[in-house]
Amino acid sequence: MSRRRAIIQIVFAALSNAYYKGFLEGGIYRGASKSACLPGLNCYSCPGALGSCPIGAMQAVLSERSYNFSLFATGFIMLFGAAIGRVVCGFLCPFGLVQDALDKIPFKHKVRRVAGEKYLKLLKYFMLAVFVMILPAFIKNDFGSGDPWFCKYICPSGTFMAGWPLAMLNDGIREAADFLFAWKSLILIALLLLSIVIYRPFCRYLCPLGAIYGLCNKISFYRFEIDQEKCTACGTCRQVCKFNIDVYKNPNSIECIRCGECIRGCPTTAIKRRKTIPVREERNAGDVAEN
Repeated sequence: MSRRRAIIQIVFAALSNAYYKGFLEGGIYRGASKSACLPGLNCYSCPGALGSCPIGAMQAVLSERSYNFSLFATGFIMLFGAAIGRVVCGFLCPFGLVQDALDKIPFKHKVRRVAGEKYLKLLKYFMLAVFVMILPAFIKNDFGSGDPWFCKYICPSGTFMAGWPLAMLNDGIREAADFLFAWKSLILIALLLLSIVIYRPFCRYLCPLGAIYGLCNKISFYRFEIDQEKCTACGTCRQVCKFNIDVYKNPNSIECIRCGECIRGCPTTAIKRRKTIPVREERNAGDVAEN
């Protein structure tokens, strides 16, 4: 599963950033497909990006003078969320691929859980509410426009996929690099180093897109289920899960990125993938009980 997932991640990242001319010329693609969103955190300004980041699209609309809600970007995210939940994080996000690759670097003491993790996980919801929605919508300049706060001041994916490549390839951008570029580079470097020690720190604590997809895990068509007749509650699923999730207790945790390691590691094959509609399942279960 790990190898197959890595292949899917690499292929999707390559296809969604296939404007290779941008990497050669230090520019970005401006074709019609840029008006469409990609499911993962794929920066609009990446030299190779053929589409837009849904978080960036949400902020772009919210920061406009007219203050329209981004129905397209929000609907796009909810469509993927309702269909597959955080499968996007596990298989289709380029910055997730970067963190997975860094996790492969050997380190003597890999950290499975940090102090205060319960509260640190809430930071991604703070990023979503404050930096993605509230600040772009309500903090305006003299001309009535706002800033895409998360993209401009925080997003490490944008720095890695757009800021650094453009700075290396484009003399004008490199000369214009200022304190803000240094600040975002510092955030990125810190997260890259942490990724060697902690599995996917950005996904765990900071990603607003992962926060939305995580909430959809509970209602998405694509779900994990536990065969109670086979499950022995041995805890192996938690041992192999890099997010430290008790899968046999909470198979559709909002933190789960659907990597499938728990399925591969379960000694009794009790964890299954299912494509189901939760509401219908509950209704049918109630009908059976009444009968």
